[in-house]
Amino acid sequence: MSQSIITLTTDFGTSDHFVGTMRGVILNINPQARIYDICNAVQSYDVLDGALTIAHAYRYFPVDTIHMVIVDPGVGSARRPILVTTEKHKFIAPDNGVLSLVYEREERISVRHITAEHYFLQPTSQTFHGRDVFAAVAAWLSKGVEAAKFGEEVTDYVRFASPKVKKLNDRTAKGVVLKVDKFGNLVTNIRQEDIPQLTEELPPDFKIMIGRGEVKRVRKTYAEGAAGEIFGVWGSMGYLEIVANRAIAAQLLQATKGSDVGIVFETPQWEMNGAAATNGQ
Repeated sequence: MSQSIITLTTDFGTSDHFVGTMRGVILNINPQARIYDICNAVQSYDVLDGALTIAHAYRYFPVDTIHMVIVDPGVGSARRPILVTTEKHKFIAPDNGVLSLVYEREERISVRHITAEHYFLQPTSQTFHGRDVFAAVAAWLSKGVEAAKFGEEVTDYVRFASPKVKKLNDRTAKGVVLKVDKFGNLVTNIRQEDIPQLTEELPPDFKIMIGRGEVKRVRKTYAEGAAGEIFGVWGSMGYLEIVANRAIAAQLLQATKGSDVGIVFETPQWEMNGAAATNGQ
């Protein structure tokens, strides 16, 4: 247990001392801890971006990994620090919804409000809980301190539902851009099960309206498109991405996070009765 893996997912960046300082706190408490970065470039204050980042990475780490997820615009406020235990992983984060997509993926979870201040660094800063609370607790947890010793279980933890695809009528559906990645690819909230017609070898005629452009093809890989061509691809996160081969789709389409994604089929695709009419809220 003393050699537990601890991961870092933060919006702290790499130009300041924050990440290095948290590493120092962990190693001072548990010199045998192994610390790995998932991402320290989450968009500043963007809880959804943090939720997406950890949700698509944590399952690839060994059982009993401790994940610190710190995207914390409410630091110093009444928001709670929490410790979340699932069947195979543990998470330490602010109670602001940043673990919402983890909650969606896990069948059994235990959420505790971290209140045992004797595990914190003292004095505790009101502006750097990543150092004084989260890193310290992660280190003690990695040394084998039981989860129950950090605080009582709670059920009113903050969570939000991930944006869902909406089927507007028998030919039209609407999604949204969740994020723009480093390559300028537009990652939408559309999954294969939402619009299975787009996964067919010969899909029905369609167009995807996004930003200032339209997309009429979904390809299997980024390299299949011609240079500069804009098209769709099913990315490794499981979402439909709007991309351009060796170009920046976000710039070409003048679209960004939050942009609407409209899918229109030339012929009806859904039975419009009862619950089949919509998929989302």
